[in-house]
Amino acid sequence: MDQSAPIGEALAGMVWIPGGEFNMGCEHFYPEEKPVRTASVKGFWMDETPVTNRQFAQFVKETGYVTAAEAAEVPTTAVFRKLRGEVSLDDPRAWWSLEKASWRHPRGIKSDITRLALHPVVQITYEDALAFCAWSNTQLPTEEEWEFAARGGLDGAIFAWGNRERDAKNRPLANTWQGHFPTLNSREDGYEYTSPVKAFPANGYGLFDIVGNVWELTSTIEGGAGCCGLSNSTETKVVLKGGSHLCAPNYCFRYRPAARSSQTIDFATSHIGFRRIFRPK
Repeated sequence: MDQSAPIGEALAGMVWIPGGEFNMGCEHFYPEEKPVRTASVKGFWMDETPVTNRQFAQFVKETGYVTAAEAAEVPTTAVFRKLRGEVSLDDPRAWWSLEKASWRHPRGIKSDITRLALHPVVQITYEDALAFCAWSNTQLPTEEEWEFAARGGLDGAIFAWGNRERDAKNRPLANTWQGHFPTLNSREDGYEYTSPVKAFPANGYGLFDIVGNVWELTSTIEGGAGCCGLSNSTETKVVLKGGSHLCAPNYCFRYRPAARSSQTIDFATSHIGFRRIFRPK
């Protein structure tokens, strides 16, 4: 089904994801991934990387768009702060700080993106992502579309590249947390925070950073707690997929296609971004 890519409909930087049927979810890790069920999607084009700061800057330059975080009068964004010593994993607020951050200042007002042009844009709300998509005539993927694409043709595999967490030389295959979260990150993958897109190998469909680096927004509505446990908003929540550079086996083993979380549509953080799709007519 949908094996052949339509001629002339691709957007720059997108790859064709053939439609098909697959086993969605996983029985072996977190309850929200269960049960494994059959799902199917039609073929679509997808960004080979998360949307970058460079791409978002072009959007802002051409439209004058102001993000929700920039427009807010009080701090409404979450920035991760690594802790020292023993800490309970029961309260994520211990390592998140509400700050006046934005996509231009992703780790707080004193930070900037001068050297982060090719890093994923973060501190973006769901509405900000939709605005970018409207400008570029694209959409956010559904959870089903995202997971099908992330699996790269390896139906049932644990990771986006197979069942082994590392490559044959024991090297990390995604930007995640190595060590004991949230106090010790050995940075075996070379990065403390976000990494440039394409710093790690692509999956079978040619998608880079499909797991790790930043969580990615989808268009699928979801209930339950938000990803970082900070937002008390009653706003609608949407599903996040892919995990981030803050995911570690001892706390958030979610850098896998089946893994999922959620976040309210009015909240932004230093580890959530997005990528787009284009559905052919």
